[in-house]
Amino acid sequence: MKNNIKRISIVLLLCFGISACEDVFDNKLIKTNPNAVTEISVPLGTGLAGTLIGVSKMHEDTDTRIAYMWSGQMTGSNRQHLALSQYIVSASTFSWADYYGTIGNSRVVQAKADVLKDTWHKGVAQVAEALIMAKVTSLWGDAPYTEAADILKFPKPKYDPQATLYTLILAKLDEAIANLAAPTGLNPGANDIIFGGDVKKWSRAAYTLKARLYLHLGDYPNAIANANQGINSIDGDALIPHGPNQDIDQNLNYSFFVNTRAGDTNFSSPAVLPGLMAPNRNSKTDDTALYNHFFQFGLITDGVLDANVNDDGFFAQDASHPILTYYENQLILAESYARQNSTANAIAALNSVRQELATGYINGKTISTANQAKGLKYNNYVAADFATQNALVYEIALTKYMVSLSQYESFNDVRRLAKATPVVKLPVTPIVATRTNDIPGRFVYPAGEVNTNPNIATVTDQFEKLAIFK
Repeated sequence: MKNNIKRISIVLLLCFGISACEDVFDNKLIKTNPNAVTEISVPLGTGLAGTLIGVSKMHEDTDTRIAYMWSGQMTGSNRQHLALSQYIVSASTFSWADYYGTIGNSRVVQAKADVLKDTWHKGVAQVAEALIMAKVTSLWGDAPYTEAADILKFPKPKYDPQATLYTLILAKLDEAIANLAAPTGLNPGANDIIFGGDVKKWSRAAYTLKARLYLHLGDYPNAIANANQGINSIDGDALIPHGPNQDIDQNLNYSFFVNTRAGDTNFSSPAVLPGLMAPNRNSKTDDTALYNHFFQFGLITDGVLDANVNDDGFFAQDASHPILTYYENQLILAESYARQNSTANAIAALNSVRQELATGYINGKTISTANQAKGLKYNNYVAADFATQNALVYEIALTKYMVSLSQYESFNDVRRLAKATPVVKLPVTPIVATRTNDIPGRFVYPAGEVNTNPNIATVTDQFEKLAIFK
């Protein structure tokens, strides 16, 4: 991982922060320099590695932290993050440079793969593109896509409606799955920092992402159909690998909590998640070990519940960060089955997660023996444990809320659950008075778009609900 990152750092410096990587290679001065890095000279594998590092960054960035603060998992306590936790944002808070820059990189990889007739590299790059746009549209709604990442042809790209974006992303994933299944491909190998070149795992991850999007849409039959082809074991988790080297491969949450913004955030009240993980919250469950794996009192700041950044903690510097997981896949299945009144199947999917949690597994790491000894119990549920179907859906949603700590999908779930039928809400309420008496419904558009793109969609403020979650 460390060597890969060093090898592609020049490419990343060129590509991050611009609307499309192709623009770098259109510069006449670059094209006349025989020693310059060019689109043609960058190997296909190096381009893919750079794209995947871009995707990885976008699952651990400030936008992700804002999302899981707004979902009630964490709270801000100082400086900028105190304001962010109180929903105070503006156009200058956000930027799309990395998102669309990485989409541009992905499309360069796809174009080069077409020339080389390499379906596997293309399929992985297509999943990467879908991951980025899924995040953009679930947080911002309408956004450029069909005219994005081609600044020469579309200097002011149109905004595609959110419903259209979901359709396009799902279609992109279908194309990716077909390419990953093709017999003619070059294995990405070590340039694939997520799966090490295992295209079958990429295919299952693509199905899980499709299942997530169908769950957003409330299309439970399609969510079930795709999750059944999705990540089918913890060995298939799509995880971002990390190591102990600051500014090279260190977990970005660890870096945030320890190096750059120590004391700016914590998990004390008004954060909701820790309070929902009460010891022995029912006779078959004890979350104490998971709680202590997630949080430690006074570890960073006296008097508050901090992120567990110890070497054996959830936010350790070498801890992997999730992109798509078996837990998410199974809990999508569980909720979708429950909402289809297929109770036995819903409980079976929920129990599959509980059985793995009982081993102490979470995101590629096993909870320490010391923490396990404090309380770790996830016995199988049976139908009699739930008086109503809503009670079952709530338990599924709560489990997903816990295991999605530090993921932006927790914000999607809180908003989605508030509109799904029947409504089964997690106890996430605004921590300050808001215009809508509710938590924010969206991110606001970045200043770069406000200032340069006349096609920008109209937004009242961050409390406006996105079409998909109305």
